[in-house]
Amino acid sequence: MGLFTGLLLLPLAPVRGTIWIAEKLMEHAELELDDERTVRRLLLDAEAALERGELTEADYDRIEDELLERLEAAGGGEER
Repeated sequence: MGLFTGLLLLPLAPVRGTIWIAEKLMEHAELELDDERTVRRLLLDAEAALERGELTEADYDRIEDELLERLEAAGGGEER
């Protein structure tokens, strides 16, 4: 990149930096989403919420199915 082009694009540097940060955050979120420990923790949280009466049985079943699918996709197999 030449000096003139660099000077013209300088005002866009914060935008490029923001996009880079957003991409890194998205990568990290995707890794955490598929992390087996995270899925198991969410499953335990949902079970505790069911026991406290914060979730209905139908809501818990839906959440459990989604989390078990994620766990299986992550290679952790089914917990139950």
